[in-house]
Amino acid sequence: MRSSEVSQRPVVTIAGDDVAQVKDIVYAADGGSVLGFTLAGRGLFSGPLREVLPWSNVAALGSDALIVKDEDALTDPAALESDSGGSVGKGGNILGSRVLTDTGTDLGVVVDAIVEVAGGHEQCDVVGYEIESSEALENAGTKVLIPLPDTMAASGEHLIVPASARNFVRKDLAGFGAAVDEFREQLQGRSN
Repeated sequence: MRSSEVSQRPVVTIAGDDVAQVKDIVYAADGGSVLGFTLAGRGLFSGPLREVLPWSNVAALGSDALIVKDEDALTDPAALESDSGGSVGKGGNILGSRVLTDTGTDLGVVVDAIVEVAGGHEQCDVVGYEIESSEALENAGTKVLIPLPDTMAASGEHLIVPASARNFVRKDLAGFGAAVDEFREQLQGRSN
C-alpha cells in the first residue's frame, strides 16, 4: 500500500478503543523498513502525542486502521530514536527526491513510498516508490511505481536504483508485488 494511505488512520485496541491516529511513518536510517509511527490524538482539536507506536507493537495494519493489543503499545519516542539513527520526526523525507539510475538517467520525482507487510507481520518494508515519471520513461509526467532493491543508496536529494529497475516499472499496485520479487531475484542472480 502507499504510505500516504497509512497517515491519519486510526489506532485502535483489540477491544475497540480508539487511542490515537497515525501522524507520520518513521523509517529505518537505511530507508528500507518501517520502524513505527508518530501519533496524533483523535478529535478535532487534538494535537501530536508524545508517545510513538513501534512497528513491533502493531498487531495488524488493515485498510481502515492500525490495531494494537492495548494502550500500552504506545511508548516513549526513545524506543524508535535508537533504531532510526537520530531524533524521531527529523530528516529522512524522501518525497520530492529525484530517482536516478546507477548509469545517471533521471527517472522522475518521488511522490509516495510503497510499503509491504511481510514475514507474517514481522516487518513492514519499503518495496518501491510512486514517482512522477520523467521523459526517460513512457508517458512522462504520469505517476508510476518503481521497485527498489533490498538495499539502496540515497542522499538528501537523490535515490539511486539499478538501471534494470526501468524494466519493472508498473502503472498500478496490481501485480507490483510480483514485479518487486522479479526485480530482486534478477539482482540476486547477477550478484551470485
